[in-house]
Amino acid sequence: MNEPCEPYPFDHERLDVYRLAITFLAWAGELIDDGSLKGCKLGAVRHLDDAARSIVNNIAEGNGKRSRKDRCRLFDMARGSALECASCLDVLVARKRLQADEAGVGKKMLVRVVSMLTKLTESLLQSAEVS
Repeated sequence: MNEPCEPYPFDHERLDVYRLAITFLAWAGELIDDGSLKGCKLGAVRHLDDAARSIVNNIAEGNGKRSRKDRCRLFDMARGSALECASCLDVLVARKRLQADEAGVGKKMLVRVVSMLTKLTESLLQSAEVS
């Protein structure tokens, strides 16, 4: 009755960009809950948390859409949320709540997420032109 689930029961879980976005979300959450941002009341902290979740949610929702247009729109929204996360990290560094090298760890992940989402969207658009 209780058969084990396959490792990735949903299609979005198979995407490298989704798994990297989850890794970023966990990194940001740890920074906020237990790290150098614990107790920080700046709006950028809440925005970082919200935008990190938005990346993950938009990738999952976008990958579930049937039309290329809807998929691209949601992947673009995820990309925008990743850029918002990067700006939140910049704000936190500028406000001296976060060290630049610590922010750099998250920004490296975000650069990869943005790049992967850009390539995924371009691939979808190119396949639409071929069809």
